[in-house]
Amino acid sequence: MSVQDRIQTLKSRHEELDKKLDMENARPMPDDEVIRTIKHEKLNLKDEMARMAHA
Repeated sequence: MSVQDRIQTLKSRHEELDKKLDMENARPMPDDEVIRTIKHEKLNLKDEMARMAHA
């Protein structure tokens, strides 16, 4: 898998997490723990994409 392919895979996963976050926030009583976990995963993906782009 090339670096660009890996970055694209990470971007897709990041977008999926965005959708999950939107769905969780749209619930009548969003779960703060779920939101925190999703945000943490998104940040990890973003960091990995940044490292790969600068390597």
